[in-house]
Amino acid sequence: MQFEVWAPLTGRVALRLDEAAYEMAPDPERPGWWLAEAPAADGSRYGYLLGGGPDGPGSDLQGPVRPDPRGRRLPDGPDGLSAVVDFEALTPGEPAPAPRVPLQEAVLYELHIGTFTPEGTFDAAAARLGHLTALGVTHVELMPVCSFPGRHGWGYDGVAPWSVHEPYGGPAGLVRFVEAAHGAGLGVVLDVVHNHLGPSGNHLPAFGPYFTDTHHTPWGAAVNLDAPGSDEVRAYLLDSALAWLRDYRIDGLRLDAVHALADGRALTFLEELAGAVDALAAETGRPLFLIAESDQCDPRTTAPRPAGGTGLHAQWNDDFHHALHCTLTGESQGYYADFAAAPLGALTKTMTRAFFHDGTWSSFRGRHHGRPVDRVRTPAHRFLGYTQTHDQIGNRALGDRLAASLSPGLLACAAAVALTGPFVPMLFMGEEWGAGTPWQYFTDHPDPALAEAVRTGRRREFAEHGWKAEEIPDPQDPATRDRSCLDWAEPARDPHARLLEWYRTLVGLRRTHPDLRDPDLASVRTAHDEERRWLTFRRGDIRVVVNFSAEPTTIALGRNGMRVLASWIPANHPDADGRIHVPAESAVVLGP
Repeated sequence: MQFEVWAPLTGRVALRLDEAAYEMAPDPERPGWWLAEAPAADGSRYGYLLGGGPDGPGSDLQGPVRPDPRGRRLPDGPDGLSAVVDFEALTPGEPAPAPRVPLQEAVLYELHIGTFTPEGTFDAAAARLGHLTALGVTHVELMPVCSFPGRHGWGYDGVAPWSVHEPYGGPAGLVRFVEAAHGAGLGVVLDVVHNHLGPSGNHLPAFGPYFTDTHHTPWGAAVNLDAPGSDEVRAYLLDSALAWLRDYRIDGLRLDAVHALADGRALTFLEELAGAVDALAAETGRPLFLIAESDQCDPRTTAPRPAGGTGLHAQWNDDFHHALHCTLTGESQGYYADFAAAPLGALTKTMTRAFFHDGTWSSFRGRHHGRPVDRVRTPAHRFLGYTQTHDQIGNRALGDRLAASLSPGLLACAAAVALTGPFVPMLFMGEEWGAGTPWQYFTDHPDPALAEAVRTGRRREFAEHGWKAEEIPDPQDPATRDRSCLDWAEPARDPHARLLEWYRTLVGLRRTHPDLRDPDLASVRTAHDEERRWLTFRRGDIRVVVNFSAEPTTIALGRNGMRVLASWIPANHPDADGRIHVPAESAVVLGP
């Protein structure tokens, strides 16, 4: 078997394989790469010993045996040896066909393997896929699964972008999960982090210039996308992304915080990645896609590359979330301030123009922000719409969900807007039954100093907003993670069961009524009353009426012949004059 590693900062490299050592030779065709042939099999443990600088002749090998930067498995965690993975052995026989659901038809479900079940493994999550198929979603969006220190965490402190977190089940567990999802007719989307690596267990700087001081990010030195040596760093990240799609047969990637990718090159990393994924989709005949998280409110993120965009296929729409959140809760702190002044007006703007900030003043940023979307040429499925995400729950002081403070009726109203609105819907695990469990920020850093820094830093952050230190859950306390696990007894009892049935109804309507999947953003028509707190919108022949008020209301639809397709609280069909009576905190979906 051939082993290869990029280590341009060293003058000598040796492969340590099981109990043997092999001197590696420079690759004559690729500067900075080292090669060695050695007998190995699935599960063989290996790592690399690095010598001095590249100009130091006969440099002694120094330091620990380090894991392979492109290693596929870390059985003992980020500081242990890598293990060889034989993917052919992991997927015997003919794999289940991947579903061919395009993004326009999708309903996504964001899921964290470590808290979706108390067991926190791929296999335990796979055993619950029947719940998702009954719900009607089309894709599971997994939060990051690459290796990170400790057992439990969100996954955004990963340090090995090619490997799979061993406590979840490692590569074999992920293969089994994807196979089970495909067998159930579900696609799989994976959240990947290219903008930074975790602060502990990161061995990449010993190998090469993976980071640069040319730019700085909230997490320290930036990943090197445009400084000397960046060609290989970009290839490292790009190849890892393709490996998830190719070797694990994952159907799409969610790209974390692309606005934090410091990249000044003419051909950006995102464009390069989008082109490579499109080429792989054409080669395999599978509808692969990339979904960006970006706070820039920039339509160029998803505009086609020939039109000057990066060519990503969709992006999260936080403006839609913020407007809906303010409508539901009345919160106005931080970045909610701009949306809270007239929340229903903000909501209708996002539903018809995608972004609220499209060149408007942002008080949170202290400047104008965003760029208008060409809603005639930009399809609605370029944006994801959602009422909750891991960020919007977990970054709150107590990790409280909407269900902790809203009535079932308002939760039902939120679901109606997100699931019948113009954007590709995404749910966060448990929201479909109004889960009573929080989803809090938790870590498991083995380094005591880092653990204490995280604990005190989080308490300091929320102390600035008036919280007492003892009120903030300790991220390092195992109970914080345990509280965040879903309670699977809840969906069988009210009020959870009723809300779950409402979600199933709405997802079913989206599937059976093409108007609710119409990509024409310009055709969406809205009306609202800020004072009486109602909203109506039209998607083709479908009308949706939402009453956020604690009082019933009567709304003139201006059209006759409509009938009720679904309602949270039973409602009569509109009268002969096209008026409909809507109960308090309720939503109604109507069709011709």
